Amino acid sequence: MKDSIENFASQFGFLPVVENAEKLKPATSSVLCGMGGSHLAASLLKIANPELDIYIHRDYGLPAFAEKRDSMYIASSYSGNTEEVLDFAEKAREKNFNVVAVATGGRLIAWAQEHTLPYIILPDTGIQPRMALGFSAIALAKLVDPSALSALANLAKSLDPLVFESSGRQFAENLRGKVPIIYSSRANLPVAYNWKVKLNETGKIPAFYNVFPELNHNEMNGFDSAGALAQNFYFIFLSDASDHPQIVRRMAVCKEMYEARGLTVAQVELLGENPFTKIFNSLLLADWTAFALAEFYGNDPENVPMIEEFKKKIAG
Repeated sequence: MKDSIENFASQFGFLPVVENAEKLKPATSSVLCGMGGSHLAASLLKIANPELDIYIHRDYGLPAFAEKRDSMYIASSYSGNTEEVLDFAEKAREKNFNVVAVATGGRLIAWAQEHTLPYIILPDTGIQPRMALGFSAIALAKLVDPSALSALANLAKSLDPLVFESSGRQFAENLRGKVPIIYSSRANLPVAYNWKVKLNETGKIPAFYNVFPELNHNEMNGFDSAGALAQNFYFIFLSDASDHPQIVRRMAVCKEMYEARGLTVAQVELLGENPFTKIFNSLLLADWTAFALAEFYGNDPENVPMIEEFKKKIAG
């Protein structure tokens, strides 16, 4: 796990190839089916390009509106064996939709080859899907937003994962014995969600997230007079100078009110010269924090035994 964090920037040197590319039809919108780490990159691309027309489907079958034959239907499974994604892919093929597969291999790539459908093979370096965001982002950009490829490729040189190790370990010290709740603007929801995923899967701790301004209309009231019940929570506010001015104000006022009630709040600014740098700088901090938490609690940061146990039980 430590190696995968340290070497993360090198993923942006990946040059994806679309096999059977002649079968891929032009599309102005996309539907991506992916579970767990296999859909995370799609939402991050949308932060950088809010006009990107991509719908993320996290379930079996097709979304209810799936009759847009001019859309691209992307089946994304890092392992290539995710049953929800395989079901989505087959149903989209049965309707003669514009289907493309993205995986390291497995049943999904074999299926695409059998039906002579377009596919991209991701590098299989043995890392967990949540740690392969660079590979996934490059592959998806190749399909849905080629204009982003140059900015993503530049991250191979501009990102420095080691810069965040010390601050991540210090952040983990502050989080000992606490349950993190990550808050962000609606625009940066995917970053907050990625923080949660990394803390859940790598750190092996409960973690939750919500977004401004919605949380000001409900969730915050749950901490008004919770007393000792709320003392185990640790709030992480992901702030971004490019957020709407009223979101910036809401964060500041909410932080002040939480602290007045004895709640612990840390403000973590998204820093970088462009959206992708902001995103991945923040997620590298999350990686180091989660890794250090796993060390502290004596957990394996790499594997996800409870998820694997669950998969075996539902397959039996």
